[in-house]
Amino acid sequence: MNLLAFDTSTESMSVAVQRGASGGPWQHNGPGGAQTSTQLIPAIEALMAQAGLDYTELDAIVFGCGPGSFTGLRTACSVAQGLAFGAGIMVLPIDTLLCVAEEARLLHAPQQDHWQVLALLDARMDELYAANYAFERGNWRQTRDYRLQRPEEALDAAVDAIAGNVFAAYGARLPASTLPRIEVLPSASALLRLAPQRLAAGGALPPEQALPLYIRDKVAQTTLERAAQKAAL
Repeated sequence: MNLLAFDTSTESMSVAVQRGASGGPWQHNGPGGAQTSTQLIPAIEALMAQAGLDYTELDAIVFGCGPGSFTGLRTACSVAQGLAFGAGIMVLPIDTLLCVAEEARLLHAPQQDHWQVLALLDARMDELYAANYAFERGNWRQTRDYRLQRPEEALDAAVDAIAGNVFAAYGARLPASTLPRIEVLPSASALLRLAPQRLAAGGALPPEQALPLYIRDKVAQTTLERAAQKAAL
């Protein structure tokens, strides 16, 4: 398949292009956050040129739909939607916590037929995004729904590992455990690996359905809330 994939849900931006079964992937990784809105499209254009692909030749545009940074998700959705509309192709949203699980599997358990992981992403405001996944016979399934938790609530003893970007900020507050802690971010290369299963399952959508997955409606604390949190530390 010819695929363009990108994720801008965290402090990093990841873009990749795949051409057919053996072409690429061509990849770009860089800072996200405030720079995403100006850097994403130039990065996409450069990789598409390297791959020698036109947007109309893509089978789908794959993007990390969330949970994650409010601004980053809106950027990813709007770019996916605009490019897909222009090229007359479909979009394929994939959740970012599943990307975390897939990156962790490739690093820590690439030969395992059965592997379970708790995927965590920093949600700011002293909370984590969490979801559980099981890798079985080459396919992923979600075993516990998305949730927003305090670090102290995050541990799940039913998994083989914990993965994500939360350990530097919250590692000391996670419940004590001997489970492996795998530091990873969602990536475009993970999106490319996940895309065939999702496409086969009918996950491709028309461009107008390129929508973000929000777990939290509130995206910022008030001044009083920040002061109260600081006083409690």
